[in-house]
Amino acid sequence: MNLFQIFKASIHSPKKIAAFRLIPIGKVMQYIFSYIFIMTVISFIFFMNGISDQQTSMEGLLEYFSEIQWLLYPFAFIFLFVFNTLIIFVQISIFAYIGMIILYSRKRKGEYRHIWRTTLFASTVPMLLSVLAVLLQWTSSYVQLAIYVITFVYLVLSTKYYPINKSASTF
Repeated sequence: MNLFQIFKASIHSPKKIAAFRLIPIGKVMQYIFSYIFIMTVISFIFFMNGISDQQTSMEGLLEYFSEIQWLLYPFAFIFLFVFNTLIIFVQISIFAYIGMIILYSRKRKGEYRHIWRTTLFASTVPMLLSVLAVLLQWTSSYVQLAIYVITFVYLVLSTKYYPINKSASTF
């Protein structure tokens, strides 16, 4: 499957999201880093616009910024890329631990690496909403809460399609 097919299926099919746990790690990394790159480009555009706004209001720094822009922008882009990578990997990892709890409570069989991949693909719609929130400059905690709830719902729906753990003890 190519990345667009995976993206399309991740939007609407919890069953396929659960099946994507078997996708090779290389394809998973392509998927996540393409998303991180898009988020970084958007963040960088907002950063450049913010610097431009700051330059016009501070006349003394205008000459200084024009001299170091060639140095500032590449480092800013790299910093934003690393920062976005860190934040997204931490979010997915935390939700993967929650997914392990969901698997255990539903008596489903799965390893952390499988639920991590499922969590990544379950967070496709929330990722799109976060991009939209950034573009529309929505900075409400309710928006962030909605993104977390949607990720959780997709994760719960996807874990339904994991195999049943027959060795799980019942009380």
